Amino acid sequence: MPLPPSPAARLLAALDLPTGDAHDLPPSPHRFPDGGQYRVEIPSVEGPRVLAAVIEEARGRDVPIHRVSQGSGIMLLTDAEIGEMCGMCREARLELSLFVGPRAAWDTGASIVSPAGRTLGAQLRGQDQVRHALDDVLRAVALGVRSVLVADMGLLRLLDVAKQAGHLPSTLIIKISVQLAAANPLAVAVLADEGATTINVPTDLSLAHLAAIRQHCDVPLDVYVEVPDGFGGFVRHYEIPALIEAVAPVYVKFGLRNAPDIYPSGLHLEHVAVLMARERVRRAELGLALLQRQTRAATSSDASAAPIMSPVGTADAPGIPVEVA
Repeated sequence: MPLPPSPAARLLAALDLPTGDAHDLPPSPHRFPDGGQYRVEIPSVEGPRVLAAVIEEARGRDVPIHRVSQGSGIMLLTDAEIGEMCGMCREARLELSLFVGPRAAWDTGASIVSPAGRTLGAQLRGQDQVRHALDDVLRAVALGVRSVLVADMGLLRLLDVAKQAGHLPSTLIIKISVQLAAANPLAVAVLADEGATTINVPTDLSLAHLAAIRQHCDVPLDVYVEVPDGFGGFVRHYEIPALIEAVAPVYVKFGLRNAPDIYPSGLHLEHVAVLMARERVRRAELGLALLQRQTRAATSSDASAAPIMSPVGTADAPGIPVEVA
């Protein structure tokens, strides 16, 4: 006999909130605006030469990619490099998401090297850093960037207020970093309420955790199916079909295990960054091929049940850089 619901479960139900994780993995009714259930993201694209390698590798392997993201920060790219990346992404119809500037881990404070303070590394330490981060965003936007990667709650609020007041483009994508870890439905909803337009969730959430989040939020989620070692090193390719069905709209994100940490990147690491980027595209090829095999096996009698990928470069695709006169 099942136990009666607890007082907390009854209160959550009365508030129309999830009473627990969605272990039954109900199908998500939500979609991207183009009707797609999933898109593909390649992270750690640290400059024009790395981006060129990603585009070349994707074309050679026939791997569709919707978004590339960068982690070293806008501040470590020259205007010419940002302009070149914008032009390449416009041509390839790719969203270009650049990480915002300084962070606590690069500052003079000691809290982030303490066991209790390591999670603060990508957040902004003090209002000076907030101002520097805003300068980073304003510079990138002026150069044509239309998607920025944010790891600080205060900056998230600031960018949303600036968008609403017309100081930033209304189409600017505010992508939440995995380092601003929201690990439950209510925490993710707070980020969405503060203006997040796409949210990278912690790498170790189970499908039941993610499905519960989806029941309470319709903002796209960015989910690593292969995770860098620093965030756990998980390889979850076999979960891709269930992930798409239960968590759509979702960016299926291919990191790389057993690879060096290259942040902050630069010319001294460019060769390594290029090879790692090519391998991430190869991992995407492997993951998408696995998805196709599992889909064929599961939908042999009903092709309409196959998961729907967003077309690459659709007319309303978000975050594609704009031409700057």
